[in-house]
Amino acid sequence: MNLQYVQGDPVFTKTNKVPKQYDYLTQNIETDVIIVGGGVTGSILGYYFSKANIKSVILEKNRIGYCSTGLTTALLQYELDDKLNDLMEATTKTDVIRSYKLGIKALNEIDNIINEYGNECDYRKKDTLLYTSKKLEIDEIYEEYKTRKENGFDVDFIDEASNPFGFDLKAGVYSNNGGAQFDPYKYTHELLDICCTRGVRVYENTEVTSVNYESDEGVLVDTTYGYKVKGKIVIVATGYNTKLFSKRNFGTKTTTFNIATKPVRDFSGWHKRALIRDNNLPYNYYRTTEDNRIIIGGEDIRFVPDIFNEKAAKEKYEILEQRLKYMFKDIKDIEIEYKYCGAFASTKDNLGFLGEDPDNNKLWYCLGYGANGILFSILGGMMLSDLYLGKYNKDLLLFKVDRFDN
Repeated sequence: MNLQYVQGDPVFTKTNKVPKQYDYLTQNIETDVIIVGGGVTGSILGYYFSKANIKSVILEKNRIGYCSTGLTTALLQYELDDKLNDLMEATTKTDVIRSYKLGIKALNEIDNIINEYGNECDYRKKDTLLYTSKKLEIDEIYEEYKTRKENGFDVDFIDEASNPFGFDLKAGVYSNNGGAQFDPYKYTHELLDICCTRGVRVYENTEVTSVNYESDEGVLVDTTYGYKVKGKIVIVATGYNTKLFSKRNFGTKTTTFNIATKPVRDFSGWHKRALIRDNNLPYNYYRTTEDNRIIIGGEDIRFVPDIFNEKAAKEKYEILEQRLKYMFKDIKDIEIEYKYCGAFASTKDNLGFLGEDPDNNKLWYCLGYGANGILFSILGGMMLSDLYLGKYNKDLLLFKVDRFDN
């Protein structure tokens, strides 16, 4: 895997055994849809395209579920990275509210999949908290609460008097059942198991080296060892590594840092083990795992390709550890076991990119950028599989590939 995209020991790939190894491509094949990327996004696309009886092939250059999928915390919330009022320069209030509601739709979709196929990925619904410890930010947190409440979201406003958490909190938006969490590595493999029963062919250690958009006959991709895959379209599900397909600058990249603890005995001061995000810039996020670990992440810095800043990483890991221990003083046995970092991409409106390339209708994208990347991928799987069958969903306008072009 590329050092610039993942570095360290991600907790989900380190604590899980490999449930299945997939073959690498050893012959020329044909399909309808070529999905490039075998992480959580590729598995989601495979799930929805196979559900629609569309023939698909998934190609992963490394191992299934590693790279960015191993890095993600899978802390799933319908809200965006920035508060609504902070997004007004890049979008509209109507579009932000719509994206919130689409986030709820994606959360419900995940819930439906788990209910139908079983929970093999430590899935759990969660309440969520967005909070500030600064008095100067009380009003803006209240405005966020008020807007959500007026638009039908199940939220409560928390202040110092009503704070159920064991840490300092001046104001917070508490979303009841506003999120979920799972193990993204297990989830990827669970979806691929479903895909394979429907005929999806999955290949790992099979890098796409070139793409030829043939004039009338579709797309032809070359892979390592010289084998080819022919399809009608290709969908980019490669996360932040898109150079093979486009020179477009899809987002602003940073390096984000995570630490994960050893299992702790209790979670004193952590109300309902809710998903937590603070109002700092850059923000920090907190979740727990089914085996009673704590994950905290954030402290983003500017992304520099091909260079790993070991000194900066060490400093950021120490900051995260001290912040965690200061925040949850009643949890006495916090001991860090895993430290890891990698690329994170954000956009001006906090949304990803879903749909056709504006200049090439055989090149499609499902890029779940921002903190809601997995939820955007769920929406992409639903809407792009419909689009392939000729059913256009107007919500794709929110995620247009060229929406920032001038």
